[in-house]
Amino acid sequence: MRTGNKNSSGVTSDQIELRKAFLGGFAGQFISGCIWLVAALMSVIAGDYYDMAVLFFGSMAIFPLTQALLKIMGRHTRLKASNGLWSLGTQIAFTVPINFLLVGAITIFRLLWFFPASMIVVGDHYLPFIMLYGLKMFGVLSLTLVGLGTYLALYGPIMFSLGGWLTGIILIIFAFIRKKIVLDEEAQTTEG
Repeated sequence: MRTGNKNSSGVTSDQIELRKAFLGGFAGQFISGCIWLVAALMSVIAGDYYDMAVLFFGSMAIFPLTQALLKIMGRHTRLKASNGLWSLGTQIAFTVPINFLLVGAITIFRLLWFFPASMIVVGDHYLPFIMLYGLKMFGVLSLTLVGLGTYLALYGPIMFSLGGWLTGIILIIFAFIRKKIVLDEEAQTTEG
């Protein structure tokens, strides 16, 4: 897959275009974090199965909500037809619902593992974002979610919604950090 010419920091023009258009993944990850927080809240106020529905069906709305938020923010999300990363991003997005089949199977046998297993699936899906955006920070996010999900499943306190709260907060924090990185890069580009 051709992904554009690399600059001095090893980032390709296609990665830079995607980074700018989607603010380093800010909007999608911010929305995802909000969905996780709503799912955790639903777990507390309505019960365990409502949170599962919110997380599963809310995840299906991430892309259109991302597009809407980026439009509100005045971002241009259309990529050049030659940008080979768009199809990779689409393929990565489909790994989550497919892997949620495993989360469902695990949850049948151990309900308490719903959020930790979901954390592992979502954390794993962020690993290819390193290549997609040219940002190694996605590796840190991936390892954080996978490691924390594994810890909560094996050793965590018996608090069903804890993984949902933690994931929502972590996703939102990482989203804002990356947004700042991309905006700083854009400011340097316009100054230079």
